[in-house]
Amino acid sequence: MKTIPRFDNFPPYTPIEPFEVLSQRLGIPIEQIVKLDANENPYGPSPCALRALAEMPFPHIYPDPESRALRAALAQYSGAPVENLLAGAGADELIDLLARALLEPGDVALNFPPTFGMYSFDTRLNGGVVVEIPRLPGGALDLPAIEAAVQQHQPKIAFVTSPNNPDGRLMTDDEFNALIDLPLMLVLDEAYIEFADEGSGLGRRLSRIQQAAQRENLVVLRTFSKWAGLAGLRVGYGAFPIWMMDTLWKIKQPYNVNVAANVAALASLEDAPYLAGNVQRLRQERERLFALLQEVPFLKPRPSCANFILCDVTGWRARDLKDALAKQGVLVRHYDTPLLKDCIRISVGKPHETDTALAALHACAKTRE
Repeated sequence: MKTIPRFDNFPPYTPIEPFEVLSQRLGIPIEQIVKLDANENPYGPSPCALRALAEMPFPHIYPDPESRALRAALAQYSGAPVENLLAGAGADELIDLLARALLEPGDVALNFPPTFGMYSFDTRLNGGVVVEIPRLPGGALDLPAIEAAVQQHQPKIAFVTSPNNPDGRLMTDDEFNALIDLPLMLVLDEAYIEFADEGSGLGRRLSRIQQAAQRENLVVLRTFSKWAGLAGLRVGYGAFPIWMMDTLWKIKQPYNVNVAANVAALASLEDAPYLAGNVQRLRQERERLFALLQEVPFLKPRPSCANFILCDVTGWRARDLKDALAKQGVLVRHYDTPLLKDCIRISVGKPHETDTALAALHACAKTRE
């Protein structure tokens, strides 16, 4: 079989296996599966978004290539100027656009693992070189090592997530200030920021999205996948320095945000108070889940500001634990890398899903006695 040489040693991104496929393989009905492996919002879209989708008037017409109505609503929602905003087919598309725009073959991007895999994937896909600066124990950024890497490699981009996936740690002000002073484009991914704020803030107090219009080297990415329950529709957005916008408009796909995603996102912004209630419920359930996980003898949960909890596993291989839970209809993510040796990540679900997951974990504990 012929291959394309440039991709012979290209490491693919490993997505979550679809739960309908797992349902068939495990012989468990979909409605009995507790899906806690992909940080999705178990409450789903708002009723307004569902009604808007059902009543969508023009699905046969191409969408507005500039997403003007959505960007205007996002400007009001986020406080970022509309001329600095770009919508995308999920934040993933915008990560790819940034790599296309800023990286020439051989250019360096800094990555701070363990973190979201798409940063390294899109850097390599666009001919860039990934230089990884591992996080310190506990998830803090290794600022001296980052500064040394900047001196050595002269990177064009640094990607950082706050709260970070998969550990849920929120970046500190000192870390942000150190990164933003570096001679590179800082891409700050705030996919989970709504879960870090207290009350009904939906991330407004903690987000740095308004600063992107005021700085030359800051991009802030957000998504509707988590807080708004629209992961399946793939809609995200970002705030970019104004000098980048002309290039981004040129290189993006013309109809990148589909009609359904536009409609649902607009309705979600109109129904933000309802969605804020779901976010608050998930924050409360996260605290309950954390306390219950501490009672599982072979797990050590890590504090999280996101809608998931990372747990160190002792006495099990993480993959074996994941498989044992899957046989009981509970899906979690596992990690087994040098930086995350034998860990599982559990998304925050509804209370009854927490109860089912904990019962499955305790059943696993009995098999080890």
